[in-house]
Amino acid sequence: MSESFSVGAATAASRDRSRTLFGQTMWYVAVAAGFFALGSYLGRHLSHGWAFVWFIVAFACLIGMNFTVRRSGALTTGLLLAVGLALGLAMAPTIVYYAAADPQALWAAGGATALFIAGFGSVGYATRRDLSAVGRVSFLALIALIIFGIVLIFIRIPHGELVYSVLGLLVFAGLTMFDFQRLRRSTDLESAPLLAASIFIDALNVFLFFLRIFSRGGD
Repeated sequence: MSESFSVGAATAASRDRSRTLFGQTMWYVAVAAGFFALGSYLGRHLSHGWAFVWFIVAFACLIGMNFTVRRSGALTTGLLLAVGLALGLAMAPTIVYYAAADPQALWAAGGATALFIAGFGSVGYATRRDLSAVGRVSFLALIALIIFGIVLIFIRIPHGELVYSVLGLLVFAGLTMFDFQRLRRSTDLESAPLLAASIFIDALNVFLFFLRIFSRGGD
């Protein structure tokens, strides 16, 4: 009897920690998105040449988070916000361009991204099937997609941009489901900033792919 009670109590505690982790992670995602918006505003007059610099800064902060997550929660959170800000600064010239040339594409991409992340995130969070294989395949597909994107720079392929964007959405559908399943299965509250960073990066890439698709300047 006491053993059953102990198991039940442990299960309930694990569920409570999982719910707390979910809320905390999604809060971090929202704040990172806010800093991304701030960076986009602050960098609205930056030239495209600065984008590469800020992408490097964001990448360095992401790497730093992996080293600080067990040492300082405050520093890891600060690095997450720096990632959001740096990516906003990096993307500012692109967002300014679309805001002037095709503002409807921005709104459409934003709405589609919210539905995409909510839909595939819910599937990943709710499914009982282990999605580790989906995560591995999606990561390998992402590498192949990056190579395909480099090829498109030098070789013009009919409807290449559209194909690239659709394939990108398929890849990040898998990564989004995998990341949300990781969020459900984890009870480590210290991992919240890292999980938030993964989900935020998923959402940002999905937004950019939808932006390509909805833009009138696309193929």
